[in-house]
Amino acid sequence: MLLLELRKHARLAAKRHPMFEKNKFGKFFMYFMKLFWAGYFIFFGILFGMGLSEDNIVMEPYHIFNKGILIILIIDFLLRFIFQKPPTQEIKQYLLLPIKRNKLLNILLLKSGADGYNAFWLFMVVPFAFITILKYYGITGVITYCFGIYLLMILNNYWYLLCRTLINEKTIFVLIPIIFYSLLGVAEFVLEHRISTFTMNLGEMFIMSKPLAFLGVLVAIALMAWINRVIMVRNLYAELSKLEDTKVKRVSEYKFLERYGEVGEYFRLELKLLFRNKRTKSMFRMGCFLIIMLTAMLFTPSYEGAFGKSFVGIYNFAILGILMLTQIMSFEGNYLDGLMSRKESIYNLLRAKYYFYSFAVIVPFILMIPVIVMGKISLLTAFSYALFTTGFIYFIILQLAVYNNKTTPLNESLIGRQSTGTGFQSIISLLSFGIPMLVINLLRITLGEPASLWVLLIIGIAFTCTSNIWIKNIYVRFMKRRYKNMEGFRDTK
Repeated sequence: MLLLELRKHARLAAKRHPMFEKNKFGKFFMYFMKLFWAGYFIFFGILFGMGLSEDNIVMEPYHIFNKGILIILIIDFLLRFIFQKPPTQEIKQYLLLPIKRNKLLNILLLKSGADGYNAFWLFMVVPFAFITILKYYGITGVITYCFGIYLLMILNNYWYLLCRTLINEKTIFVLIPIIFYSLLGVAEFVLEHRISTFTMNLGEMFIMSKPLAFLGVLVAIALMAWINRVIMVRNLYAELSKLEDTKVKRVSEYKFLERYGEVGEYFRLELKLLFRNKRTKSMFRMGCFLIIMLTAMLFTPSYEGAFGKSFVGIYNFAILGILMLTQIMSFEGNYLDGLMSRKESIYNLLRAKYYFYSFAVIVPFILMIPVIVMGKISLLTAFSYALFTTGFIYFIILQLAVYNNKTTPLNESLIGRQSTGTGFQSIISLLSFGIPMLVINLLRITLGEPASLWVLLIIGIAFTCTSNIWIKNIYVRFMKRRYKNMEGFRDTK
C-alpha cells in the first residue's frame, strides 16, 4: 500500500510541476524512442535466433547465446550509468511522518527492482526464445527461460545500484567493478572458459525449470538488496546530518588561470562546480569510471571487430561530454541571476566549458596508448575520434545551452528530487548518443575504413577550428530566450 501511495504522490508531483505543460513534447518523444528501441531489440532477437540456427551445427543456438550472457550483463551495467537514474524519490518530506525510515528504504529498493528498465532486454530475449527454444521445450521452456533472464537483470540492477552509490561516495570505489570484471575475464580465459560454461548451464537450467537455478538467483538478489539497504541507510543519515559540510580539507583557487582573463575565471568556476558540489562530482566520477571501463573493453577479444572498436572508441572520448554537457546551464540555473549581471558572461562561460571538455579528451587518449601500441586501433583512429568529439559531437550537445531551462540541484542526491529534462534535452541527448555511430558506419560502408577516418578527422578539425563562431551563435540565440529561460530556472529551484 505504501508503494502504491508513493507512486501516486510522484505522479501528482509531476503533474503539478511548473514545467509539466512545457515538457509534454519531450515526454512524447521519449515514448516514441522507447518504442523505437523496443522494435530494434525485437529485430536483433529475431536476427540472433535465425542466424545462430542456420550457421551453427555444433551447439544449440540458445547455448551460444547463454555463453555470451555475461557480455550482455556487462553492456547492461554500463548502459545503466547513462540511461538509468538512481532510484531516488522525494522521501525527505516523508521523514517527518510516522513512517520508519527503514520501511521507506525498503520501498525504494522494491521500486528499483520493479523498474520497467529491468524488463527491456526481454524485447530481444523473448523473440529469440520463441525461435530457438519453443520447438524443443514448448511454451513452458520459453516462459521460464525469459523469467530467469529477467531475474538476472534485476540482480544486475542491484549490482549497478551498489556500485553507483559507492562511487558517488568515494571515487576509489570505482575499483570494485573494475576488479570484479577483470577477475571474471581472467577466470574465463585462464580457467578454460569456465564462466561462459557456467552461464550456459544456468540458462539451460532456466529452460528446464530447475528450482535450484531460480532459488540461487533469488538469494543473490536478496543479498544484494540487503547490502544496498545497509549502505543507503548510512548515506541517508550522513546526508540528513550534512556531515560532508562540516570539514573542508583544502581550498583550491586555481590561480594559474588568472592570466587567461574572464575565460580563465569561468574555467575556474567550472572546476569548482565539478569538485565542490555533490551531484556534479558524482556525475564526473561516473564519467571517469565509464572511460576506464570502455578502455578496458578494448583489451578483450569481444571487441576485435570494426563495429566493436568504433563503438567503444568513439564513446570513450564522448561519454564524459554526453554526461556533463547535456546538463549545460541547468547547474548554472542555481546562480544564473548573478551570471546575467555581467555583459557577455554567458558567452565566456560557454567558451570555458567547451575548452574544459575539449581538454578532457586527452585523458581517454592517454589511456588508449597501450591499445594503440598493441595495434588494436590505429593512431589515426584515435585522433579522428577525439577531434570528431571536440568538433561535431560537442557542437550538437552545446545547442542545449539555448533550450535547457530547468535548474538541477547541486548537492542533493539520495533524498533530493529528480528532475526530468526538457524535450530538446531529450532529443539532443539521444542524437549525441546515436549520431556518431550512424555517421561512422555510413562512412565506413560507403568509403571504406581509411577514407572514413580521414573524413571524420576533417569534420572534427573544421568544427573545432570554427568553435568560436558557433559558440557565438549559441550565445546570441540564448540571449533572445534569456527571459523565458530565467523564468524556467526560477520556477524549478
